[in-house]
Amino acid sequence: MSARTVHMVASVLLGYPDERLRDGLGVLREAVLELPHGEARDRLSAFLAYAARTDPAAQAAHYVATFDLKRRCCPYLTYYTYGDTRRRGAALLRFRHAVKAAGFELAGGELPDHLAVVCELWARGAEREARRLLLEHRAGVEVLHVALREEDSPYADVVAAVLATLPPAGAREREAALRLAAEGPPAEAVGLEPYAIMEAGR
Repeated sequence: MSARTVHMVASVLLGYPDERLRDGLGVLREAVLELPHGEARDRLSAFLAYAARTDPAAQAAHYVATFDLKRRCCPYLTYYTYGDTRRRGAALLRFRHAVKAAGFELAGGELPDHLAVVCELWARGAEREARRLLLEHRAGVEVLHVALREEDSPYADVVAAVLATLPPAGAREREAALRLAAEGPPAEAVGLEPYAIMEAGR
């Protein structure tokens, strides 16, 4: 249940910080305080402290500047593996099928590979499917975490909490993350445009 709580909180915190998030900070804080002591609890507590002390407009501006305007901080997991290539469309279908199988619909036109959506999938009880998707795209999650950390973004804490619910990365996974960080995702002139995707998901 503690992992489900981590993913429930993360799914909310990784969404756009609107008024509903501000109103729910107390409930999220209580949920985090009930988690066992460890990295996930510490990281989520750190982010909630940031959210509580930060002006809502400033947090919203930081969110947009980070996730919408910096390609290296893309929250859409298939982007890291497939970039702007045709193969990304097929990968998105796998996420969409997992979401549908879990019995819930995406709101607001969000794409199913957004990290917040995958966290919600886990929180709703589809742990096996969400864990599989996260492990398959772990290199992308690791690269996102590093990018956020290098940007000195508080959102690095939320991604770190999600990673803390997964088994430690093996040598192959670390190598894949390093390669992805060095080379970036594959590029192709046709297919899905990352910024258009981000705007569609807002």
